[in-house]
Amino acid sequence: MQDYQNLPIDIQISKLQDWLVDRRHCSLKWQNSVLTIREKIKAAMQDMPENEEIGQLLSGTYIHYFHCLRIVEILKGTEASTKNIFGRYSSQRMKDWQEILSLYEKDNAYLAEISSFLVRNVSYEIPSLKKQIAKCQQLQQEYGRKEVECVNGASDLREKFYTSCKKYGITGDNIKKELLALVKDLPSSLGGMIEGVCSLSEAIELYQACVNFICESPSEVVVPMLRCVLQKGNITVYEWKTGICPSVIERPQNEEPLEQVTEDTIDWGDFGSISPANTETTGYGISLDDAGQAEDIDWGISVQPIAQEASSDGIDWGDDEATPVEIEVVEAGSEDGTARGPDALSLLENPDTRNQFIDELMELEVFLSQRLIETNEEADVLAVCQFQTAPAILQNQTADKMTTVLTTVKALLDQLTNQKMQHLFLIHASPRYVDRVTELLHQKLKQADQLLLKQQVLIQKRQDALAEQAALEPKLDLLIQRTKEFQKLIEADISKRYSQRPVNLMGVTV
Repeated sequence: MQDYQNLPIDIQISKLQDWLVDRRHCSLKWQNSVLTIREKIKAAMQDMPENEEIGQLLSGTYIHYFHCLRIVEILKGTEASTKNIFGRYSSQRMKDWQEILSLYEKDNAYLAEISSFLVRNVSYEIPSLKKQIAKCQQLQQEYGRKEVECVNGASDLREKFYTSCKKYGITGDNIKKELLALVKDLPSSLGGMIEGVCSLSEAIELYQACVNFICESPSEVVVPMLRCVLQKGNITVYEWKTGICPSVIERPQNEEPLEQVTEDTIDWGDFGSISPANTETTGYGISLDDAGQAEDIDWGISVQPIAQEASSDGIDWGDDEATPVEIEVVEAGSEDGTARGPDALSLLENPDTRNQFIDELMELEVFLSQRLIETNEEADVLAVCQFQTAPAILQNQTADKMTTVLTTVKALLDQLTNQKMQHLFLIHASPRYVDRVTELLHQKLKQADQLLLKQQVLIQKRQDALAEQAALEPKLDLLIQRTKEFQKLIEADISKRYSQRPVNLMGVTV
């Protein structure tokens, strides 16, 4: 029997209310009784004495049976003067709260209510608050990660901006002005390339001699434009085509956007200033003061009979066989020595001639590379015999010389085809290209600024999530504390009903 008294009573929290109803501790319709009790508590709270502890008890979110017990204990002290000889209180306050206690104790309605509080906190309230706090923590981590991404993205965009500016050869402080200033350095850059071409004379002669020797007959001149640039420099396209130095050079003008014409800039003539001397004038400026003046107007129309009747034979149509018409076709800039339009550009400024210049440089590069490979290979008898009759310029070439010249050719090609030079040519050809490049570069900075603004928004959201978490955590702590109190009260109450046997409410995880 003693061992039986020590056996604990284990009750699953999810089945606590069913357990209380099944064992006749609580009524199945305890909710109706609790509704009546809540109404009486609400009415009793309207008339309470000034007491700090009572104020704290009534300030809670939900008053239960054990709060009411403590209120009655306090009222026994404050309402002691209303106690009669029979031990009863005449105070209406005490009567109201004692009635509330009796209603709670009827059918153990208080035990069912406390059990419902415990089950609701464990099953819904605490998990919900924990989930909200976990969501706040997750949002803080996510916003923090996105902040780092925004900072890194803005840094990458700015790095790309400065890298692009470096490719263009500008600092990026004033993009459009710096791009336009680059064009001023184009002639000096091209002049440096022409100086590099001067060191290729021997390579060009080597190429020409090799072609003539292999073809065994005089062939056409190889790389003619390189030869021309070597002799005359970066001449105009007009001189390249005609062989004549132009007397006048009329370079093409870049198209600028037309100014928007407004009403203020339109010249309306003298329509608005009609002489006030003539009072009877029309809106067209025709005076009607002297009608006779109309006769003095010469309209160029004669009403007199024509002395000689005009006929088709009298009209000179310009088709007289005796005087044939000569139509002279004059090519632009060919007869008068004036270079106009694209012909006024230099060889390296004109896209067509520049492409031909690059093609000839690549042709020379391929030849030198092949000759360098053949020179480095071990000579066989056939090759020795073949080049016995070759010109001296072919026989005297060494691998070191060709390597040096080949390096010069590759350097020239790189200078002409690198990205900076391509942009210079495009800027020189079209001012609108400057606007497009400026807009593209500014776009990177705008995107970087937008990412930084987004970072500030994310910082604010992260702070809001942190503030929400800080507001929820005290609520969770208070709810956990009350839940533990409910658990202890229920376990103690049930234990008294079973001869102080230990009671364990299972599944209360807070």
